[in-house]
Amino acid sequence: MTMTSVTNTNSLSSLLSSATLAGAASGTGAGSASASQDLAQTFLTLLVAQMNNQNPLDPVDNSELTTQMAQISTVTGINNLNSSISSLLTQLQQSETIQSAQLTGHSVMIAGSGLALSANSSSGSGVSAVGGYNLGGAAQNVTVTITDSSGATVRTMQLGTQSAGFQDFTWDGTTNAGTTAAAGNYQFTVAATSATGAAVTATAYNLMTVVGSVPQSNGSTQLMLNNGTQVPYSAIEQII
Repeated sequence: MTMTSVTNTNSLSSLLSSATLAGAASGTGAGSASASQDLAQTFLTLLVAQMNNQNPLDPVDNSELTTQMAQISTVTGINNLNSSISSLLTQLQQSETIQSAQLTGHSVMIAGSGLALSANSSSGSGVSAVGGYNLGGAAQNVTVTITDSSGATVRTMQLGTQSAGFQDFTWDGTTNAGTTAAAGNYQFTVAATSATGAAVTATAYNLMTVVGSVPQSNGSTQLMLNNGTQVPYSAIEQII
């Protein structure tokens, strides 16, 4: 009598290897869950066929069977994890969209060295400009240098000792000559040193107003600023 024999490990191992590679390259979500179910069903079908057609002189080893079951559990678990991550990402994107819409009309700090000197909206008299900076460590001396469009220094501000992290400052428009600068756009740089005189990293931030939000095709949201540029929600350092 001729007996048809199914190789003990090769068929299932090949299936699991192919499925694992396919799972890594495929998308997540409902498609991933369906792929996981199909893989499990195919695995069980092959396992039953292997058991029914095994060679009595070389039966399936229990340890090999346990290994194969562990492999299918691992692949199924990865697919389920991908589905959960996809769902979480969708929720985060929806939350970001809502938060971005709520920022319309608010002032925010964005990385940049611009400084807009304008009339005080609260008092109706005088001018002022607000800027910010982020220090990589505590600083004994912080100096802000404000320049005009030609690059000429308009004002040098000594801010003294500042702690690490984000700080802001207000310029009242006074120049080094004691006059009041004209309203308009200026630039500034920040230099900081520690108690030992070593340079401290300082990143400049400018004050912008959010005028709207623009949903993107990938599910994220871009914020539209009053200067016409767009930045991601993650670019915001501080909300004023």
